[in-house]
Amino acid sequence: MREQICTVIYGHNAKGRSSVYYDWFIMAVAIASVVPMMFRGELSIWLRSLESVTVYILFFDYILRWMTHDFRMENHSIWAFFIYPFTPLALMDIAGILPTVGLLPPSFMILRVLRLVKLAQYSQSCRRIMNVFRSQSKTLCSVLIIAIAYIFISALIMFIHEPADNFPTFFDALYWAATALTTVGYGDIYPSTQIGRLISMISSLLGIAVIAMPAGIVRIYGRVK
Repeated sequence: MREQICTVIYGHNAKGRSSVYYDWFIMAVAIASVVPMMFRGELSIWLRSLESVTVYILFFDYILRWMTHDFRMENHSIWAFFIYPFTPLALMDIAGILPTVGLLPPSFMILRVLRLVKLAQYSQSCRRIMNVFRSQSKTLCSVLIIAIAYIFISALIMFIHEPADNFPTFFDALYWAATALTTVGYGDIYPSTQIGRLISMISSLLGIAVIAMPAGIVRIYGRVK
């Protein structure tokens, strides 16, 4: 019976209708579970009931995954059951559930948004992207390191060269560098000198390249996967 449950939950290679329906059901439950977070103040009885029901369904899904993890890992050792609670997805699953059931203080209520991780667990498109990130992790990490290094260097140059009124702290310079590199540019902080504006233009151009490279990698290798 546990093997059949595992096939329904994890049956990515040979999906039957039951597995597809289960995937869509859990994704719908995960989305519905965050609906009460969109309202302020005292929640109505319907919203409280919606959150309670959906959370218990997600917790039941967590238990099913836990009790079938040995089939998932193709390792029927008792250690498979000890490993599962410490896997990244399991930690995010339980972290999104515990605040609602009262096992974490109200200050941790923000963790409820982690329930949307279920969309990545059950969506084929999200799984394909995750597989690309795993297979091309070195290349993508190199792009990330280049972006972080440029943000730090450009922020340091801007902090040293620009007037103190423009960038009072180094964090303000980092904030500007990050928004400039990602071509967001909120306009609340901006350079006033010629060199600063030149760096800003370079950052905008580099930002397009930094964003385009990972997108190209995911697109190319996503088709292969």
